[in-house]
Amino acid sequence: MVAGKRPLRKPSIGFNSTVGLPKHFRERLGFLPAKAVKSLSGAPRIWIHGASLGEIRVAAAIIKSLQEKLPGCALIVSTVTEHGRNLALEIFEKDIPVIYAPIDLPGCAVKAFSLVRPDVMVFLETEIWPAWIFSARRLGIRLVLLNGRISPRSLKGYLKFRTFFRLVLKNFDVFSMISENDANRIRAMGASSEKIQVNGNAKYDHSVTSPNPAVEPEMQRVLNLSPSDRIIVAGSTRGGEEEMLLSVYEKICTKYPGLLLILAPRHIKRTDDICALIRARGFECQLRTEIGPGKTERTAKILIIDTFGELFNIYSIATLVFCGASLVPLGGQNPLEPAVWGKPILYGPHMEDFLDAKEILESMGGSIGVADSRNLADTFLNLLENPQKAIDLGNRAREAASQTRGAAHRHADVIKSLQLSVVSCQ
Repeated sequence: MVAGKRPLRKPSIGFNSTVGLPKHFRERLGFLPAKAVKSLSGAPRIWIHGASLGEIRVAAAIIKSLQEKLPGCALIVSTVTEHGRNLALEIFEKDIPVIYAPIDLPGCAVKAFSLVRPDVMVFLETEIWPAWIFSARRLGIRLVLLNGRISPRSLKGYLKFRTFFRLVLKNFDVFSMISENDANRIRAMGASSEKIQVNGNAKYDHSVTSPNPAVEPEMQRVLNLSPSDRIIVAGSTRGGEEEMLLSVYEKICTKYPGLLLILAPRHIKRTDDICALIRARGFECQLRTEIGPGKTERTAKILIIDTFGELFNIYSIATLVFCGASLVPLGGQNPLEPAVWGKPILYGPHMEDFLDAKEILESMGGSIGVADSRNLADTFLNLLENPQKAIDLGNRAREAASQTRGAAHRHADVIKSLQLSVVSCQ
C-alpha cells in the first residue's frame, strides 16, 4: 500500500494489529466474505475504498449522491482500520457491504477483483495503492481518485519516486481533486493535466450538515455542565501542543478559575502521557470513558476525550475552539466541523492540510489565526472578555460553513460521466 504520507510502504502493513487481524486475515488476502459478494446486485458495480474514519465520512457523502444519480448501481466499501469498518457498518448498515481492504499485493488484489468484478475502482483522498492500480487496469477496471488531496509534506515523499508514480498515475481515468493546490501537486507527481478536475471537499458536505439540536443539552447533561459554563475545546491535538495549551490554560484561569478545558488528542494511545503531563502541572483531569450514566461524575476542570468519533458532538458545548496540529507543523485540523455549530475558531500558523477551509472562514471573518501559544492565550482572553465578539465570530463561521456544500455531488458526477454500463440505472 502507498498512503499519502509514507510512499512505498511495505506490504507488511496488512499484518498490523490495528487493522483487524488476525480475525480478518483471509479477507485481507482477498478471500472476501461470500455474504458481501452475493449481496451485490445492479449496475454499474462501484468499489469505493477509504482508509479510515475521515474517508468513510467522505464515502458516505459521495455515495448518497451516487445513489441519486445512478439508482440501481451496486456499491461496496472497503477500509483498512477497525474504527473505519465500524463506522462504515454503522452508516451503511445492511444496505451496502463493507469489507477490509485486501493487502496491496497483486495476488490479493486480483483475487478480490475477481470476486467483486467492479466496473470502477474509486480511491478516496490520499489512497494510492500500486498493486491494486496495476491489477485493476490489466482487468479493464476504470480507476478514479475522488476528493483527492496531496499535502505539501506528502508531495516531498512522492517526488523522490516520481518516475514510479508517473507509471502508477497514468492508469487513472480521472483525478477529482479538492483544490487547485492539490491539482498542482498531483500534476507534479506525473498525473496528466487532461485528467485532472477540481471539485471541492466532500468531507465538508458531511461536516456542514445541520447539527442535531438535541446533542448540546445531552452532552451538557452527560458531562455535568450548565449552559453558562465557559469551555475551551482543543480538537485533534498533537504531541507538544498539550504542554502549550496547559500554559495557555494556566494564564486564563487566573481570571476565569471555573474554565473547563477539553483536550481531544488525535492519537488516543497518548492519553496516559497527557494525564501525567497535566498532573505534573498541578491539575486534576478525568477521561471521557470514566464519565457518564452509571460512572463517575465529571468534577475535574480538564477532561480528556479518549473515545473515537465523538469530537464533532463535543464541539457543540464549546465556548471557544482551538484546532489542533496547528501550533506544531502537522497540517492542522478541519475547522468547518466546529463552524457548523457556530463556534468561534482559533488555530495556529500550521493549517497546510486545510488551507481551503481556512481561506473560506477567513474570507468571511469566521476564524482567527494566531502566531504562537502566547498569542493564543491573549486571543482567548479577549474573546472571553467580549462575549458578543465571540458570538459574532461564531455566527460568521456558521455562515461560511453553509457555503461549502455541493462537492459530493460534483465528485459523484465524475463517476457518472465515465458512461459505464448503466442499463439498469437509466
